[in-house]
Amino acid sequence: MKTRLSRPRLVLQAGAVAISLLAVGCSRAETPADSAPAGQSTDKGPAAELRLGYFPNVTHASALIGLEKGLYAKELGSTKLVPTKFNDGPTEVSAFLGGSLDAGFIGSGPAINAFAKSNGEAVRLVAGGTSGGAQLVVAADINTPEDLAGKVVVTPALGNTQDVSLKKWLVEKGLKDKVQVTNRENGQTLDAFKKGEVQAAWLPEPWASRLVLDAGAKVLLDEKELWRDGKFPTTVLLVRTQFLKDHPKTVEALLRGLLASNDYAKANAADAKAAVNKQLEALTGKGLGAKVIDRAFAAITLDPDPLASTFPQLSKDAVTAGIAQKETDLSGFVDLTALNAVLKAAGKPEANAAGLDKK
Repeated sequence: MKTRLSRPRLVLQAGAVAISLLAVGCSRAETPADSAPAGQSTDKGPAAELRLGYFPNVTHASALIGLEKGLYAKELGSTKLVPTKFNDGPTEVSAFLGGSLDAGFIGSGPAINAFAKSNGEAVRLVAGGTSGGAQLVVAADINTPEDLAGKVVVTPALGNTQDVSLKKWLVEKGLKDKVQVTNRENGQTLDAFKKGEVQAAWLPEPWASRLVLDAGAKVLLDEKELWRDGKFPTTVLLVRTQFLKDHPKTVEALLRGLLASNDYAKANAADAKAAVNKQLEALTGKGLGAKVIDRAFAAITLDPDPLASTFPQLSKDAVTAGIAQKETDLSGFVDLTALNAVLKAAGKPEANAAGLDKK
Protein backbone atom coordinates (compact mmCIF):
# COMPACT_ATOMS: atom_id res chain seq x y z
CA MET A 1 0.00 0.00 0.00
CA LYS A 2 1.42 3.39 -0.93
CA THR A 3 1.66 6.15 1.62
CA ARG A 4 -0.33 9.18 0.61
CA LEU A 5 1.61 12.41 0.55
CA SER A 6 0.44 15.10 2.92
CA ARG A 7 0.52 18.75 2.08
CA PRO A 8 3.58 20.50 3.50
CA ARG A 9 2.82 21.85 6.94
CA LEU A 10 3.42 25.42 7.88
CA VAL A 11 6.70 25.73 9.75
CA LEU A 12 7.42 28.51 12.23
CA GLN A 13 10.16 30.91 11.21
CA ALA A 14 13.53 30.15 12.75
CA GLY A 15 13.69 33.41 14.68
CA ALA A 16 10.36 32.87 16.37
CA VAL A 17 11.27 29.31 17.22
CA ALA A 18 14.57 30.37 18.74
CA ILE A 19 12.82 32.91 20.98
CA SER A 20 10.24 30.34 22.03
CA LEU A 21 12.93 27.77 22.73
CA LEU A 22 14.88 30.14 24.92
CA ALA A 23 11.74 31.05 26.81
CA VAL A 24 10.65 27.57 27.72
CA GLY A 25 13.88 25.55 27.37
CA CYS A 26 12.13 22.72 25.51
CA SER A 27 9.91 21.96 22.53
CA ARG A 28 6.13 22.00 22.59
CA ALA A 29 6.03 18.28 23.28
CA GLU A 30 8.85 18.37 25.84
CA THR A 31 7.50 20.34 28.76
CA PRO A 32 9.06 19.82 32.19
CA ALA A 33 5.93 18.02 33.34
CA ASP A 34 6.34 15.13 30.91
CA SER A 35 10.10 15.08 30.36
CA ALA A 36 12.05 12.23 31.88
CA PRO A 37 15.69 12.39 32.98
CA ALA A 38 18.17 11.92 30.16
CA GLY A 39 18.34 8.32 28.98
CA GLN A 40 15.26 7.25 30.97
CA SER A 41 12.43 5.74 28.97
CA THR A 42 8.82 6.82 29.54
CA ASP A 43 7.48 4.13 27.20
CA LYS A 44 3.86 4.92 26.37
CA GLY A 45 3.50 2.26 23.69
CA PRO A 46 3.01 2.86 19.96
CA ALA A 47 2.53 6.48 18.93
CA ALA A 48 -0.79 7.55 17.44
CA GLU A 49 1.11 9.28 14.64
CA LEU A 50 4.66 9.90 13.47
CA ARG A 51 5.45 13.17 11.69
CA LEU A 52 8.38 12.44 9.37
CA GLY A 53 10.42 15.10 7.59
CA TYR A 54 12.40 14.64 4.37
CA PHE A 55 13.63 16.50 1.26
CA PRO A 56 12.76 15.99 -2.42
CA ASN A 57 16.39 15.01 -3.13
CA VAL A 58 18.01 11.78 -4.28
CA THR A 59 20.17 12.00 -1.16
CA HIS A 60 16.91 11.26 0.70
CA ALA A 61 16.27 8.15 -1.38
CA SER A 62 15.76 5.98 1.72
CA ALA A 63 12.82 8.20 2.65
CA LEU A 64 11.39 8.47 -0.86
CA ILE A 65 11.57 4.75 -1.64
CA GLY A 66 9.98 3.79 1.67
CA LEU A 67 7.18 6.30 1.23
CA GLU A 68 6.43 5.34 -2.35
CA LYS A 69 6.48 1.59 -1.70
CA GLY A 70 4.60 1.83 1.61
CA LEU A 71 7.47 0.24 3.55
CA TYR A 72 7.35 2.65 6.50
CA ALA A 73 3.58 2.47 6.77
CA LYS A 74 3.75 -1.33 6.75
CA GLU A 75 6.18 -1.43 9.67
CA LEU A 76 4.41 1.30 11.64
CA GLY A 77 1.12 -0.57 11.61
CA SER A 78 -1.51 1.37 13.57
CA THR A 79 0.71 4.45 13.87
CA LYS A 80 -0.35 7.03 11.29
CA LEU A 81 2.58 8.21 9.16
CA VAL A 82 2.48 11.93 8.35
CA PRO A 83 5.18 12.76 5.74
CA THR A 84 6.25 16.41 5.64
CA LYS A 85 8.42 17.85 2.87
CA PHE A 86 11.18 20.37 3.55
CA ASN A 87 13.50 22.10 1.10
CA ASP A 88 16.41 22.79 3.43
CA GLY A 89 17.90 21.71 6.73
CA PRO A 90 17.58 24.95 8.70
CA THR A 91 13.81 25.01 8.13
CA GLU A 92 13.53 21.40 9.28
CA VAL A 93 15.56 22.26 12.38
CA SER A 94 12.99 24.94 13.20
CA ALA A 95 10.25 22.33 12.94
CA PHE A 96 12.08 20.01 15.31
CA LEU A 97 12.69 22.75 17.84
CA GLY A 98 9.11 23.94 17.56
CA GLY A 99 7.83 20.44 18.33
CA SER A 100 5.99 20.02 15.01
CA LEU A 101 8.15 17.11 13.83
CA ASP A 102 8.86 13.74 15.44
CA ALA A 103 11.54 12.35 13.13
CA GLY A 104 13.29 13.55 10.02
CA PHE A 105 15.88 12.85 7.38
CA ILE A 106 18.25 15.80 7.45
CA GLY A 107 21.79 16.87 6.61
CA SER A 108 24.61 16.36 9.10
CA GLY A 109 25.24 20.09 9.57
CA PRO A 110 21.67 21.02 10.52
CA ALA A 111 21.49 17.88 12.68
CA ILE A 112 24.38 19.19 14.78
CA ASN A 113 22.77 22.63 14.83
CA ALA A 114 19.49 21.26 16.18
CA PHE A 115 21.36 19.54 19.00
CA ALA A 116 23.41 22.67 19.75
CA LYS A 117 20.46 25.09 19.71
CA SER A 118 18.58 22.99 22.23
CA ASN A 119 21.58 22.58 24.53
CA GLY A 120 21.70 18.89 23.70
CA GLU A 121 18.10 18.22 24.66
CA ALA A 122 15.70 18.27 21.71
CA VAL A 123 16.96 15.61 19.29
CA ARG A 124 18.94 12.40 18.99
CA LEU A 125 20.74 10.98 15.98
CA VAL A 126 19.33 7.46 15.61
CA ALA A 127 20.50 6.31 12.16
CA GLY A 128 22.16 7.21 8.91
CA GLY A 129 20.51 7.72 5.56
CA THR A 130 23.00 8.44 2.81
CA SER A 131 26.75 8.68 2.43
CA GLY A 132 28.15 10.71 -0.46
CA GLY A 133 26.24 12.54 -3.15
CA ALA A 134 27.60 16.11 -2.99
CA GLN A 135 29.83 17.85 -5.53
CA LEU A 136 31.26 21.25 -6.36
CA VAL A 137 30.27 21.80 -9.98
CA VAL A 138 31.56 24.73 -12.02
CA ALA A 139 31.45 26.54 -15.34
CA ALA A 140 33.64 25.29 -18.18
CA ASP A 141 36.32 27.96 -17.75
CA ILE A 142 37.02 27.09 -14.09
CA ASN A 143 39.79 24.52 -13.80
CA THR A 144 41.36 25.10 -10.39
CA PRO A 145 40.21 26.34 -6.97
CA GLU A 146 42.06 29.60 -7.66
CA ASP A 147 39.86 30.18 -10.71
CA LEU A 148 36.92 30.66 -8.33
CA ALA A 149 38.32 34.01 -7.16
CA GLY A 150 35.81 36.73 -7.98
CA LYS A 151 33.14 34.20 -8.89
CA VAL A 152 29.69 33.52 -7.38
CA VAL A 153 29.32 30.11 -5.73
CA VAL A 154 25.94 28.85 -4.52
CA THR A 155 24.83 26.50 -1.75
CA PRO A 156 21.22 25.46 -0.94
CA ALA A 157 20.86 27.38 2.34
CA LEU A 158 22.86 29.27 4.94
CA GLY A 159 24.27 26.76 7.41
CA ASN A 160 23.12 23.68 5.53
CA THR A 161 25.47 20.72 5.06
CA GLN A 162 26.86 21.83 1.70
CA ASP A 163 27.18 25.43 2.88
CA VAL A 164 29.43 24.31 5.74
CA SER A 165 31.46 22.06 3.45
CA LEU A 166 32.03 24.80 0.87
CA LYS A 167 32.99 27.51 3.34
CA LYS A 168 35.36 25.25 5.23
CA TRP A 169 37.00 24.23 1.95
CA LEU A 170 37.35 27.87 0.83
CA VAL A 171 39.13 28.69 4.10
CA GLU A 172 41.55 25.81 3.55
CA LYS A 173 42.23 27.00 0.00
CA GLY A 174 42.81 30.61 1.10
CA LEU A 175 39.73 31.78 -0.80
CA LYS A 176 37.47 32.83 2.06
CA ASP A 177 37.29 36.51 1.14
CA LYS A 178 37.83 36.04 -2.59
CA VAL A 179 34.64 34.20 -3.46
CA GLN A 180 31.05 35.40 -3.19
CA VAL A 181 28.94 32.69 -1.55
CA THR A 182 25.18 32.98 -1.94
CA ASN A 183 22.25 30.71 -1.05
CA ARG A 184 19.46 29.73 -3.41
CA GLU A 185 16.89 26.99 -3.69
CA ASN A 186 18.27 24.25 -5.89
CA GLY A 187 15.87 24.81 -8.77
CA GLN A 188 16.77 28.50 -8.82
CA THR A 189 20.46 27.62 -8.88
CA LEU A 190 19.96 25.51 -12.01
CA ASP A 191 18.23 28.40 -13.79
CA ALA A 192 20.82 30.92 -12.60
CA PHE A 193 23.69 28.72 -13.78
CA LYS A 194 22.12 28.38 -17.21
CA LYS A 195 21.89 32.18 -17.42
CA GLY A 196 25.49 32.65 -16.31
CA GLU A 197 24.46 34.47 -13.13
CA VAL A 198 26.42 32.01 -11.01
CA GLN A 199 29.58 30.14 -11.95
CA ALA A 200 29.73 27.35 -9.39
CA ALA A 201 27.65 25.49 -6.83
CA TRP A 202 28.21 22.91 -4.08
CA LEU A 203 25.09 20.78 -4.30
CA PRO A 204 23.54 17.46 -3.21
CA GLU A 205 22.08 14.99 -5.67
CA PRO A 206 20.23 15.17 -7.97
CA TRP A 207 21.16 18.83 -8.39
CA ALA A 208 24.86 18.33 -9.02
CA SER A 209 23.91 15.89 -11.79
CA ARG A 210 21.30 18.26 -13.18
CA LEU A 211 23.84 21.06 -13.50
CA VAL A 212 26.30 18.72 -15.18
CA LEU A 213 23.87 17.05 -17.58
CA ASP A 214 21.29 19.79 -18.12
CA ALA A 215 23.37 22.95 -17.83
CA GLY A 216 26.86 22.02 -19.03
CA ALA A 217 28.67 22.24 -15.69
CA LYS A 218 31.65 20.06 -14.80
CA VAL A 219 32.86 18.62 -11.50
CA LEU A 220 35.70 20.48 -9.83
CA LEU A 221 35.49 18.47 -6.61
CA ASP A 222 33.55 15.47 -5.38
CA GLU A 223 33.22 15.77 -1.60
CA LYS A 224 34.12 12.08 -1.31
CA GLU A 225 37.70 13.12 -2.04
CA LEU A 226 37.85 14.96 1.27
CA TRP A 227 36.89 12.03 3.50
CA ARG A 228 38.58 8.81 4.52
CA ASP A 229 37.35 5.94 2.35
CA GLY A 230 35.11 8.46 0.61
CA LYS A 231 32.48 8.14 3.33
CA PHE A 232 30.69 11.08 4.92
CA PRO A 233 27.11 11.50 6.18
CA THR A 234 25.09 13.53 3.70
CA THR A 235 21.75 12.52 5.21
CA VAL A 236 20.99 11.17 8.68
CA LEU A 237 17.86 10.41 10.67
CA LEU A 238 16.99 12.49 13.73
CA VAL A 239 14.24 11.78 16.25
CA ARG A 240 12.83 14.17 18.81
CA THR A 241 14.23 13.07 22.18
CA GLN A 242 10.91 12.93 24.01
CA PHE A 243 9.33 10.95 21.18
CA LEU A 244 12.17 8.44 21.40
CA LYS A 245 11.62 8.07 25.16
CA ASP A 246 7.84 7.83 24.86
CA HIS A 247 7.63 5.55 21.81
CA PRO A 248 10.80 3.46 21.45
CA LYS A 249 8.99 0.66 19.62
CA THR A 250 7.60 3.13 17.10
CA VAL A 251 11.14 4.33 16.43
CA GLU A 252 12.22 0.70 15.95
CA ALA A 253 9.38 0.27 13.45
CA LEU A 254 10.54 3.37 11.59
CA LEU A 255 14.06 1.96 11.45
CA ARG A 256 12.79 -1.38 10.16
CA GLY A 257 11.18 0.62 7.38
CA LEU A 258 14.52 2.31 6.72
CA LEU A 259 16.29 -1.03 6.40
CA ALA A 260 13.50 -2.35 4.19
CA SER A 261 13.86 0.67 1.91
CA ASN A 262 17.60 0.19 1.60
CA ASP A 263 17.24 -3.54 0.98
CA TYR A 264 14.62 -2.83 -1.67
CA ALA A 265 16.97 -0.40 -3.44
CA LYS A 266 19.75 -2.98 -3.42
CA ALA A 267 17.58 -5.78 -4.78
CA ASN A 268 15.49 -3.69 -7.21
CA ALA A 269 17.70 -0.87 -8.45
CA ALA A 270 15.64 0.10 -11.48
CA ASP A 271 12.34 0.07 -9.59
CA ALA A 272 13.90 1.98 -6.68
CA LYS A 273 14.95 4.72 -9.07
CA ALA A 274 11.45 4.76 -10.53
CA ALA A 275 9.99 5.04 -7.02
CA VAL A 276 12.23 7.99 -6.19
CA ASN A 277 11.37 9.66 -9.48
CA LYS A 278 7.64 9.20 -8.88
CA GLN A 279 7.95 10.85 -5.48
CA LEU A 280 10.01 13.71 -6.91
CA GLU A 281 7.42 14.30 -9.60
CA ALA A 282 4.64 14.39 -7.00
CA LEU A 283 6.61 16.72 -4.72
CA THR A 284 8.10 19.11 -7.28
CA GLY A 285 5.90 18.71 -10.34
CA LYS A 286 8.72 17.29 -12.43
CA GLY A 287 10.64 14.04 -12.48
CA LEU A 288 14.25 13.46 -13.51
CA GLY A 289 15.62 12.27 -16.82
CA ALA A 290 17.03 8.74 -16.88
CA LYS A 291 20.64 9.90 -17.22
CA VAL A 292 20.28 12.31 -14.33
CA ILE A 293 18.82 9.81 -11.91
CA ASP A 294 21.36 7.16 -12.95
CA ARG A 295 24.24 9.55 -12.31
CA ALA A 296 22.75 10.73 -9.01
CA PHE A 297 22.27 7.17 -7.74
CA ALA A 298 25.82 6.26 -8.70
CA ALA A 299 27.07 9.02 -6.39
CA ILE A 300 25.31 7.87 -3.21
CA THR A 301 25.41 4.95 -0.82
CA LEU A 302 22.33 4.14 1.25
CA ASP A 303 23.62 3.26 4.69
CA PRO A 304 21.82 3.06 8.06
CA ASP A 305 25.16 3.65 9.82
CA PRO A 306 25.31 7.41 10.61
CA LEU A 307 29.13 7.34 10.56
CA ALA A 308 29.14 8.82 14.04
CA SER A 309 32.94 9.07 14.17
CA THR A 310 32.83 11.86 11.56
CA PHE A 311 30.68 14.19 13.64
CA PRO A 312 33.41 15.71 15.85
CA GLN A 313 35.16 16.77 12.64
CA LEU A 314 31.91 18.09 11.21
CA SER A 315 31.45 20.16 14.36
CA LYS A 316 34.94 21.62 13.91
CA ASP A 317 34.20 22.31 10.26
CA ALA A 318 31.21 24.48 11.21
CA VAL A 319 33.53 26.69 13.26
CA THR A 320 36.12 26.87 10.47
CA ALA A 321 33.35 27.76 8.04
CA GLY A 322 32.17 30.60 10.30
CA ILE A 323 28.75 29.02 10.76
CA ALA A 324 29.24 28.28 14.47
CA GLN A 325 31.15 30.31 17.06
CA LYS A 326 32.36 27.26 18.94
CA GLU A 327 32.44 23.49 18.56
CA THR A 328 29.34 21.67 19.74
CA ASP A 329 29.73 19.27 22.63
CA LEU A 330 28.26 16.15 21.06
CA SER A 331 28.05 14.09 24.24
CA GLY A 332 24.75 12.22 24.19
CA PHE A 333 23.94 13.26 20.62
CA VAL A 334 23.85 9.70 19.26
CA ASP A 335 21.47 6.97 20.39
CA LEU A 336 21.82 3.81 18.33
CA THR A 337 19.95 1.54 20.75
CA ALA A 338 16.94 1.12 18.47
CA LEU A 339 19.02 0.89 15.28
CA ASN A 340 21.30 -1.79 16.65
CA ALA A 341 18.35 -3.80 17.92
CA VAL A 342 16.86 -3.72 14.43
CA LEU A 343 20.20 -4.46 12.74
CA LYS A 344 20.84 -7.39 15.07
CA ALA A 345 17.40 -8.84 14.42
CA ALA A 346 18.07 -8.55 10.68
CA GLY A 347 21.43 -10.28 10.98
CA LYS A 348 23.32 -7.14 9.97
CA PRO A 349 26.44 -5.60 11.56
CA GLU A 350 25.72 -3.12 14.34
CA ALA A 351 26.68 0.56 14.05
CA ASN A 352 29.22 2.28 16.30
CA ALA A 353 28.21 5.39 18.24
CA ALA A 354 31.91 6.41 18.54
CA GLY A 355 31.35 7.34 22.19
CA LEU A 356 28.82 10.04 21.31
CA ASP A 357 26.08 8.14 23.15
CA LYS A 358 27.68 9.07 26.48
CA LYS A 359 26.85 12.23 28.41
